Amino acid sequence: MYKILIRPLFFLFDPEKVHHFTFSFIRIVCKIPGFPFLFRSFYQINDKRLEKKLFGLTFKNPVGLAAGFDKNAVLYNELANFGFGFIEIGTVTPKAQEGNQKKRIFRLISDEAIINRMGFNNEGVENAVIQLKKNNHKTIIGGNIGKNTLTAPENYTKDYVTCFNALHPFVDYFVLNVSCPNVGSHAKLTDKDYLIELINAVQTANKSYSSQKPILLKIAPDLNHNQLDEVIEIVATTKIDGVIASNTSVLRENLKATDKQLDEIGFGGLSGLPIKDSSTQVISYLAKKSEKAFPIIGVGGIHSAADALEKIDAGADLVQIYTGFIYEGPSLIKKINKAILSKKLKAKSLKPKDEG
Repeated sequence: MYKILIRPLFFLFDPEKVHHFTFSFIRIVCKIPGFPFLFRSFYQINDKRLEKKLFGLTFKNPVGLAAGFDKNAVLYNELANFGFGFIEIGTVTPKAQEGNQKKRIFRLISDEAIINRMGFNNEGVENAVIQLKKNNHKTIIGGNIGKNTLTAPENYTKDYVTCFNALHPFVDYFVLNVSCPNVGSHAKLTDKDYLIELINAVQTANKSYSSQKPILLKIAPDLNHNQLDEVIEIVATTKIDGVIASNTSVLRENLKATDKQLDEIGFGGLSGLPIKDSSTQVISYLAKKSEKAFPIIGVGGIHSAADALEKIDAGADLVQIYTGFIYEGPSLIKKINKAILSKKLKAKSLKPKDEG
């Protein structure tokens, strides 16, 4: 029903307006007695065999919602009804900011993709804390943190640590977003030495708490092998808990959209099917080259159960969806979990039985 009726209607309107309408609609519907239960009954698969233990956390299933959808942590309880094993809020910055000038989200329907240049629009970390205090613990919550656009380079680290300390009591894991192409100059955030400095500063803050939280680094899909080797070195040096691969892409390769369309849209991060392969290649390279030395969350171009399994086969421990959620609807979560469960059961059946 979603792809036949709802999506065509939504796609008649501006993507950002549809996003806000959808949030309001889900929030209102979930306040009606019985509807949250109906959503859970229809979309969730509750099976212990789907559980994944990682970072000292137990994920009820390996399918999460990527950052960018619930920037201000206002809908995570309601979104959990659709069957996500974890939800990542943010990107959150210390101060509220409007982000880039509108219009800033564009659909490439023929490519099943989106280009966005939101620019970390969010209501700031203090507001996120207020919202997270309402957590009813339906699912694991990740906190994706970044810097304010106008922050001077010498204060980047301070921004990340400020967000980390404020969110620490309220999220289950953290993501350092250093790879978003939509926040002005971020050259420093791609420098190996600075990333080590940043991660060490956040790790120091983490160690000041009696209960420490896992910290992950989110990287771009456009990195070459030398840059990916640096990521592996950074993880080994800092002992950060893992990597999310990957963010949106600045490349515009093999698209059905015309050059004229792309010129009219301008800059921004590309997500959706066109980055599926590059994201998977990044996952595969990191997993093989590091000999699976650290956990990887795979995201980028997951529009089907097969896409998710491809990420897992490449070395991802968990997967996240975003653009696929928009194009395919909430049933995608259940389809992926069913496929993962089916694969587990098939693998178990193929194991030789112990000879008595």
